[in-house]
Amino acid sequence: MPLPASRSRGPALLALSIAVALASPVHADDAPRAQPAPATVDGSSASPQDARRLDAVQVSATTTTVVVPTQASTIATEPQSLIGSLYLKENIPPSGDYTDAIAVSPSVSTVAPNGPGLMEAAQVNLRGFNDGEYNVSFDGIPWGDSNDFTHHSTSYYTNRDTGGIVVDRGPGTAATLGNATFGGTVAVSSKEPGADFGIEPWLSFGSWNTRTEGAELDTGRIDRSGGTTALLIAQNGDSDGYLSYAGQRRQNAMAKIVQPLGEHLTLSFMGLYNKLHQYVPFGATLAELQQYGPDYGLNNDPASQNYYRYNRDEINTDMGYVGLHYADDGWTVDDKLYTYGYNHFGFNGVDPNGETPNGTVYGANDVPGQRMRNWYRSWGDIFRLAKELGPGELHAGFWYDHQDNLRWQVETDETLDGALNGIPAGAAVDRRMNDTLRTFQPYLEYQWNFADTAWLTGGVKYVNFRRSIDATVNQKTGQPLQYGKTWSKALPSLAVHWEFMPDWTAYAQWAKGFLAPNLNTFYTTDPRASDVKPQGTTNIQLGTVWSDDRLSLSADVYHIDFSNKVEKRKVGGITWFYNAGGATYKGLELEGSYRLGAGFSLYANGSLNRAIDKDTNQWLPNAPHKTAALGLIYRDGPLYAALVDKFVGQRYGDSGQTQRMGGYAVTNFSASYTFDLAGDGIKDVRVGLQVGNVFDNQHIVDLAGYTAQDNTPMYFTIPARNYQLTLSARF
Repeated sequence: MPLPASRSRGPALLALSIAVALASPVHADDAPRAQPAPATVDGSSASPQDARRLDAVQVSATTTTVVVPTQASTIATEPQSLIGSLYLKENIPPSGDYTDAIAVSPSVSTVAPNGPGLMEAAQVNLRGFNDGEYNVSFDGIPWGDSNDFTHHSTSYYTNRDTGGIVVDRGPGTAATLGNATFGGTVAVSSKEPGADFGIEPWLSFGSWNTRTEGAELDTGRIDRSGGTTALLIAQNGDSDGYLSYAGQRRQNAMAKIVQPLGEHLTLSFMGLYNKLHQYVPFGATLAELQQYGPDYGLNNDPASQNYYRYNRDEINTDMGYVGLHYADDGWTVDDKLYTYGYNHFGFNGVDPNGETPNGTVYGANDVPGQRMRNWYRSWGDIFRLAKELGPGELHAGFWYDHQDNLRWQVETDETLDGALNGIPAGAAVDRRMNDTLRTFQPYLEYQWNFADTAWLTGGVKYVNFRRSIDATVNQKTGQPLQYGKTWSKALPSLAVHWEFMPDWTAYAQWAKGFLAPNLNTFYTTDPRASDVKPQGTTNIQLGTVWSDDRLSLSADVYHIDFSNKVEKRKVGGITWFYNAGGATYKGLELEGSYRLGAGFSLYANGSLNRAIDKDTNQWLPNAPHKTAALGLIYRDGPLYAALVDKFVGQRYGDSGQTQRMGGYAVTNFSASYTFDLAGDGIKDVRVGLQVGNVFDNQHIVDLAGYTAQDNTPMYFTIPARNYQLTLSARF
């Protein structure tokens, strides 16, 4: 199969220099309707006057009546963008994941380089914070790799499993849990079982031979078992991907059961499984992009280190929890006992897209490669309690998590199907490590309702975490190491929320955030000589939200002081890690929509952001100067349509303000029509269409890294114009 020919680039959409913040809850008709009552991430209800907030991050846009892409929360104490289930269903293809959904949010920049959900997102930046510097949670459970707290966006759950998302731009209150409250939280909530029986199969197909099929089963309320409700979702996906020879196969299943145990107690179960097979490009050099086109990824040459069969991932993941929720007589208690696991076998050429010549110990023309395994298992518990006490409510709880991690990597001869490339064979081992991370985070806070329409929340979270490593071959050094270290830190927070009018609220927040030290601080011959403290942030944020039946506006300003930045240097062949300097983040964010009438609504958001290194006064990598979004949405009865553009401003791909990336805009269109067939055994049939990158902008969007030998930059481009058509029916 020959390499794809170069494609011409379509016209780039003119950049939006500033976004007018106009946002609103949008409804199917023009009749006035109150904003939907907010709900916590795990689905329990709350109201603006209700102090019972068992989850630090709340979702108030999970109902299908809210059709704008994002909406600010009227009860939050820091900036939040709420993404509802209707937007996820209508605007995100079935192959997509949470990074595709949050891309529209203020201060977020990300593009899926292989198409929606068809490869892990290369960069997901929030206010200048890169992935690994903020939390991602599922039903309130923080998850991620323990070595650096990054996230595999194509693992665990799919877009169809998702009921709503909150992009929480800040460290939260003391009750916000996770190892990276440093930059914020992306809180994903699963779908809730419905009260009525229903079956919904779907089939989606589109560009790059993408095909997704699946089904969703709701049992409805089962009165014989005391009101049990259950949900089962299964999906299978297959695609060649936008990038050459970067195909993906993915199977996913999720089950959720909610069982009432009397009037005040509820038991819930959730379990999901994800299986992923994908061919993974590392990016392309400028020379390759010029020769083969913007979609160059891998090739079909077995004599090349970039041969697609040498560069693949086999990943199996699972997640599950048992939850108890109790509410009565001023007490609210919530507990989740959970586990999640990740098992990754990875294969790659030594220097894909690079300059390293072929040759192994077995032959001068044999293809050198690498094989690795990354396995981990986390066990944990999240306990939350709230009690009405005096003029407010007391909140207390804890998070405990223990993760075991196995990592190994060896040099191989891919021509000889993975024979160890070393003499003796032990010389082929790059790393063989076992490490653990144990985290314990108890918290205590009090919400003082000092007026009927205002409250003050203050508290402290105590963070205690310990890393340990037992390596026969440590990464970087190649030497054995047994070592462990414990860190602890107190994180106070204070926030005030005021309702000036039923439609107008405001908040102010001061809070400490932190980022646990990376496992790479142990990649040295003598980690005892390094005195590394957790990296921290001090956040000050002010914001206001207006929301009525037609217009919703939100605005916030923020200033974040980043301290204890971890640096490294080599002295006498030994790598030393230490804290030095930091950075300053500050900006303005706007968000909103306006219901024009006749089914039309206008949506917009925008941000002006700065993320500057204190020592060099230079921009941090991947931090855009500004972002903006503009959209026109139509919904009237069975017809839905939306045209949404996202603009991301200039940024630099690497430190030292190198690898300058110009601004870009991506415009997406979606439309659907639902045919009401009630009475024929089928409730309805839906036809949906999503068109990505309408104006076919294929410019370079991300620095993917550098080649192994000559340090040549590699890049990803924006995927070409694409579509996915979805057919579904509800029985």
